[in-house]
Amino acid sequence: MNADIVFAVLAGIFLITGFLGTVIPVLPGAPLAWLGLLCAHFSSYSSIPLWMLIVTGVVAVFVSVMDNIFPIAMTKKSGGSSWGTWGCTIGLVVGFFAGPLGILVCPFFGALIGELIHNSNEPNQNQNLNQNQEEDSFNKSLRAALGAFKGFLAGIGIKMAACGIFIWIFIYYIIKAKN
Repeated sequence: MNADIVFAVLAGIFLITGFLGTVIPVLPGAPLAWLGLLCAHFSSYSSIPLWMLIVTGVVAVFVSVMDNIFPIAMTKKSGGSSWGTWGCTIGLVVGFFAGPLGILVCPFFGALIGELIHNSNEPNQNQNLNQNQEEDSFNKSLRAALGAFKGFLAGIGIKMAACGIFIWIFIYYIIKAKN
């Protein structure tokens, strides 16, 4: 089999897998999509220049870092703990098996459950909470879960945008190479 064909096929596989990695937590979306551009660079079917690989490589690293920072920052901004961030991540894994709606709903509920567990374990709370204190604890958990969920959505959004642009670059340089 011709090396050009192998590189072109690998490019497509990496780009698609990278895009799937925007919602599948175990796949590093942007780096995989960038590997697709790198493979395309070595194929005569595409004319991706070296400067484009460098720029997209920097973007892939930036997106990967921001994807880890957004949920933490948004959770902390809304008064949450790492329990909400972990709950959101676990919810995403569970949601992946529950279908498209699960991918959106489960991270929120995971973050909420994580924050409720965290707030119920706080050492200063009295075992005999009155109704208002329980509502305040739930509202605090809800705010933190919303923050974690917003950070999660921001991370997915930036990964999808980057991977979508990488796919567009791939297609653009394939068309350009044919002309």
